Amino acid sequence: MSRLDFTPYRRSTVGFDHLFDLLENKVRQNVGDNYPPFNIERRGDEEYRITLAVAGFRPDDIDITAQQNLLTVQGRKRDDAPEGQMLHVGIANRGFERRFELADYVRVENADMADGLLTIDLVREVPEAMKPKKIAVNGHTAKLKAVSSGDGSQVDAA
Repeated sequence: MSRLDFTPYRRSTVGFDHLFDLLENKVRQNVGDNYPPFNIERRGDEEYRITLAVAGFRPDDIDITAQQNLLTVQGRKRDDAPEGQMLHVGIANRGFERRFELADYVRVENADMADGLLTIDLVREVPEAMKPKKIAVNGHTAKLKAVSSGDGSQVDAA
C-alpha cells in the first residue's frame, strides 16, 4: 500500500485536511525502520500506554519531548568501549528517534523504565469548554407547568 486516495473523503468533509495529509505522509515515510520495537495500548476510554523495548539504554540515555501533538523519544548511543575483543556484535547499540503524532488534548502523564522497557502513559483531557452542551431553543428550557383540570386536581403539562 504505497498510495492512498482520500479524494472522495476530502470532497465531503471540511477541516480534516490535516488528518488526511498526516495519513498520506505516514505511508510515504514508513520505510521499515522498526527500531526500537514498540507497542501502543489503549488502557481506558481516555488512557493510552506506549511501551518501547530499549534494552541496553539507561534512563539518562533517553530523552522524551512532548510538544503540541507530537511526542519524540530519543535514545543516545553510549561510547562504552568493550574491555575485550568482540568476536560477534549482535546487540544493537545505536541511537534512535521515534516520533508519535498525538491527538488534540493528549498529554504525557508519566514515563517509567524497568526491565529494558520504557513505558509512557498518556491521557486525553478534553477541556470543559470543548465538551458537548445542551443548547436551549430561543433561550428557553422546557418547564412543566401545573394546569388545573376541571375536577380540582392538577395535571402537569408542557
